Amino acid sequence: MNLNQVTLPVNNMDKATEFYRALGFTQIVDTPHYARFECPEGNSTFSLSLESSDFKSCTVIYFEHEELDSWVAQLKSKGLNFDQEPTDQSYLWREAVLYDLSGNKIKLYWAGENRLNPPWRVEMRT
Repeated sequence: MNLNQVTLPVNNMDKATEFYRALGFTQIVDTPHYARFECPEGNSTFSLSLESSDFKSCTVIYFEHEELDSWVAQLKSKGLNFDQEPTDQSYLWREAVLYDLSGNKIKLYWAGENRLNPPWRVEMRT
């Protein structure tokens, strides 16, 4: 099994697609109500869905990059604002936090081996 994609709600498709292209993603579907992006590495995609009513998104989407600090510096030079600079976390990931224009929380991070194999890893199956 493989995760296909995650869809985030947005309230302005034009501004949202511009924001995610500025983060470095390639837009592969473009309609007035739906957009889809592929990640620069791997086979992952994510999409945006235009919402006409007010919403509050509690979703957090994570994008991993080995050169996190330089990626954040590059994005800041493009005018993107961060709520948290790259910071080492107690769960052994380094993360930076920003929000898209619709309020979706984005964590840019690097976890290395700890992403799939943290010291507290368990393997539970039915």
